[in-house]
Amino acid sequence: MGNKSKVRGRIIEVARSVFAKYGYKKTTMDDIAQGAQKGKSSIYYYFKSKEEIFEAVVETESKLLFDDISRKINHPIPAKEKFRIYVFTRLNNIRELPNFYDVLENNFITSMEFIENLQQKYHQREISILQDILSDGVKNREFSIQDTEIAAIALVTAIKGLEAPLLIKGAKKSLERRVDYVLKILFYGIMRRN
Repeated sequence: MGNKSKVRGRIIEVARSVFAKYGYKKTTMDDIAQGAQKGKSSIYYYFKSKEEIFEAVVETESKLLFDDISRKINHPIPAKEKFRIYVFTRLNNIRELPNFYDVLENNFITSMEFIENLQQKYHQREISILQDILSDGVKNREFSIQDTEIAAIALVTAIKGLEAPLLIKGAKKSLERRVDYVLKILFYGIMRRN
């Protein structure tokens, strides 16, 4: 890795912390420069704008999440278990990826076009991952789903509903029990069988 890449990587790491602390709107280039122990003009040498730095930060965090998910689900295991792993991995990483989470979930920064583009990109990526898991499950006769795309969209929405309680201190302790209960409902339904 060249020196330019190292410095750029260091700026991204510092910016991750700064954006997580102050949020996108309140963070300034001065904050990032100070954290990186560089002059503001040095930061502009590597990035054209605060927007470009934030995009790099979000891309870094999304890569961490999706690489972790891929590592865990790209094994010959049942689709039901892949789905469970996907849900747990996504939910367990929320606190460690605050900027990525802000892009996906918070509406106060959606008025910016680049944020909307990032939201759309990552929403589609999540749908694609879940659709692949569901398609494998249908192919292996684990699931009975007519339209895996619509099912994936619905499941992404359901998973997002589990996130809010995780941001409350101490809520992570009951995560496994809650997720398992929701997965049981998703897999087996709530209808009584005769």
